[in-house]
Amino acid sequence: SQAGIGSSYMGMVEHSSRAPSVRSLAESSHHLQDQRAMEMYNGHGTLLSHQSGGFDDIDLPSAVKYLIASDPNLQVLGAAYLQHKCYSDSNAKKQARSLQAMPKLVKLFNSPNQEVQRHATGAMRNLIYDNAENKLALVEENGIYELMRTLREPDDELRKNVTGILWNLSSSDNLKDRLARDTLEQLTDLVLVPLSGLGGSGVIQQNPSEAEIFYNSTGFLRNLSSASQQTRQKMRECHGLVDSMIHYVNSSLEVGKSEDKSVENAVCVLRNLSYRLYDEMPPSSLQRLEGHRRNNSGVVTGELVGCFSPQSKKAREHYLNADIVTFTEVSKDPKGMEWLWNPQIVGIYNRLLQRCELNKHTTEAASGALQNITAGDGCLSRQWAGVLSRLALEQERILNPVLDRVRTADHHQLRSLTGLIRNLSRHARNKDEMSTKVVSHLIEKLPGSVGDKVPPADVIVNIIAVLNNLVVESPMAARDIVYFDGLRKLFYIKKRRDSSDNEKSSRAAASLLGNMWQYTKLHRDFKMKGYRKEDFLGL
Repeated sequence: SQAGIGSSYMGMVEHSSRAPSVRSLAESSHHLQDQRAMEMYNGHGTLLSHQSGGFDDIDLPSAVKYLIASDPNLQVLGAAYLQHKCYSDSNAKKQARSLQAMPKLVKLFNSPNQEVQRHATGAMRNLIYDNAENKLALVEENGIYELMRTLREPDDELRKNVTGILWNLSSSDNLKDRLARDTLEQLTDLVLVPLSGLGGSGVIQQNPSEAEIFYNSTGFLRNLSSASQQTRQKMRECHGLVDSMIHYVNSSLEVGKSEDKSVENAVCVLRNLSYRLYDEMPPSSLQRLEGHRRNNSGVVTGELVGCFSPQSKKAREHYLNADIVTFTEVSKDPKGMEWLWNPQIVGIYNRLLQRCELNKHTTEAASGALQNITAGDGCLSRQWAGVLSRLALEQERILNPVLDRVRTADHHQLRSLTGLIRNLSRHARNKDEMSTKVVSHLIEKLPGSVGDKVPPADVIVNIIAVLNNLVVESPMAARDIVYFDGLRKLFYIKKRRDSSDNEKSSRAAASLLGNMWQYTKLHRDFKMKGYRKEDFLGL
């Protein structure tokens, strides 16, 4: 059960990265980012008052002409007018593009005059906001290269604009692969490593402007990480990128800042980079992981388990010993993408689930990342997913924080939470113990009659899959399903076949009920509730 990289992360972020209209600063407080962007003009009151009075006798064609004037003051005025005019006017954006404003602004990104640079990049932020044609035009004018040059300037206001532009560009799916190719290494070196605290002192030390630069940059990464396998792999392999995300999240947890919006972005990046992780691992990493799964005789640990029943004492001891060896070897000094499957990351995600009370996007991303790294169908990936699952259950005791989230989760959060529990139930050593903890909570989420609140079909299928994983090995799970009124709900789901989604849920319920019938000691309880053999075994 993979969490995926769903649309929840993408598309919702672009609106918060827009430069303010110079003339409409007071009107823009309904946009969080716009309100903060007012810092851009602190100390430039004369410029503001001059523009506010001077805009009445300027139009778009003259503003674009000012961009190529020899006087930097006219260039500033032209760029400021474009920034103001294109704040929320889609027709102005289209007209500016037809007047060739895009190449003229790009040429000003690296002007020797700092005010020109700031206003040119501020105008570009608004020109490309929610405008795919202008984004493409910027890229085609060699804009990415010029932006990365500008990012090297030691000017926070300028860097806020540049990272805001990158964030807006990254919401276009057709540009993500190119952006990853042309920006990742420089962005990591110039922004992510120093501002995450990874370089130097190891402590996060950001002034308000740097916090915004880092937020924009992690928003950019969040969008890129939803792109192709090629881009995910490039991000995983980019030196310092994953380490920066891990260090920032870890350091924020240590100082009680788990609700931080950049933490949210960073955890979403980690979640997306964990998607299909074992399938997309480079061969060198697979070999390293596989090397730690072999004992001295060359047998892959886990192959021997076929000799024993999964619940036997011998099998549990074998699993435990194999897990300890593997855990010890692979935990040593993780670097780069190794963090994504390293046992230590389970503890980071667990702390987020426990400490992040308000930001549901962060906790949903943490549970989604855990879902991804505990999923695996190949021989090796399933073994490693099992190691991390048992670590989560036994050392991190993650089930209670996860179930706390289930109680109050919305449908979107339930997808990743129930997907995670599904994976954990597959690998749990003690199914009886897990059953006593989860059955009642999960049955509570299932519909049992027409008026009930119905979660999405994939949540229902996940819940039934958990119950099935437990029932096939634990009589206690079957008993608890009966005790907590699960039969009524399962038979209701089994009979609902009026759509393709409901058909999937129905088949899952039928399979679970068929397995429950195998417990002959419960037949009397079944009959007391009015159910017969045909009800359990019939389709």
